[in-house]
Amino acid sequence: MMRVLVVDDEPLARARLVALLDECADVTLVGHAGDGEAAMAAIGELQPDVLLLDINMPGVNGTALAQRLAGRVRPQVIFCTAYEVHAFKAFELGAVDYLLKPVRLERLRDALQRTQRRLADASRESAGFLHGRLRGEQIRIALDEVISLLAEEKYVAVKHQRGELLIEESLRQLEEAYPQQLVRLHRNCLVPAARLLGLKNLPDGRVLARLAGTDLSPEISRRNLPAVRKLLRLG
Repeated sequence: MMRVLVVDDEPLARARLVALLDECADVTLVGHAGDGEAAMAAIGELQPDVLLLDINMPGVNGTALAQRLAGRVRPQVIFCTAYEVHAFKAFELGAVDYLLKPVRLERLRDALQRTQRRLADASRESAGFLHGRLRGEQIRIALDEVISLLAEEKYVAVKHQRGELLIEESLRQLEEAYPQQLVRLHRNCLVPAARLLGLKNLPDGRVLARLAGTDLSPEISRRNLPAVRKLLRLG
């Protein structure tokens, strides 16, 4: 079941998309948002597979939001807009489709099916697992489930969506094995690049990472901060 988040500042437009989704198979509406900032918060909390995204919104508009998400497996973006002029930019950002309002049911169904195929292809290509032991049993955790990796004496603690796991590989070994998937925040911490949502600046000068799907906000060292900022800019 594909999880859908509707992002549009017009209540009537949101209502129409919600009604159309009711007539689409294998999808579930997980929520809706009225602007880009609310959408980013909802993405972190709800972990949608796809956004139905308007372009002209107050604050962070649809193309700016899509730029932040570009290159990530989830969520994929389907633009739903009244204007044709942004189509080239939309596909340049990796959007699955570009639907003109009023959105027709058949076009929406086609776009959702295309999204499902893209997600399936990405899942096959990004296969990666960490192996450890929990209460004497061998456990395998997919990289997609990992929230953070913290060095603790002789082990690395893997915080994931279902709990925590200790593994024997060092952070350096993991960083070398998965250079595209993992990013270093400080000497004792790696996180999946796909979970990075943004930065939080504290009054004392420290900078924390905002991660999707968790309240955990690891500190970013001054040494690693430029690389993290560059990664966020590039999406």
